Amino acid sequence: MAWRQLLLVTCFSAAMLLCMMQEGTGASVGTGQGPGQEARKGVKQKVFVQESDASNFLKKRGKRSPKSREEVTAENRQKLRADELRREYHEEQRNEFENFVEEQNDEQEERNREAIEQWRQWHYDGLYPPYLYNRHHI
Repeated sequence: MAWRQLLLVTCFSAAMLLCMMQEGTGASVGTGQGPGQEARKGVKQKVFVQESDASNFLKKRGKRSPKSREEVTAENRQKLRADELRREYHEEQRNEFENFVEEQNDEQEERNREAIEQWRQWHYDGLYPPYLYNRHHI
């Protein structure tokens, strides 16, 4: 029973392989020129430009001729984008520095507060308020 299933599966796979190979020959590249070659040349001519046009493609205007509106707007967009990126970068740097300075100031205030509290505890004489003019000297 198992050998019949195996034989059926192999025959089916061989038939599928043959069908796929027949379809594949229609898509293969032949050596002879067929009707598709003229269409390919037309596409090739549309994609590739002549050498003289290609060399002058980016040189549409002289150095002294005025820029087109599209060139001016493109340059302005680039400048505005660069300015925006620069502004964001400097704003981020400034915020980081402000946070750093704030943390440093908070730490310094905490150290000062602790030092003052220690000084008050050490010099406390039992009187309230514990100021120097309130002390009684004998």
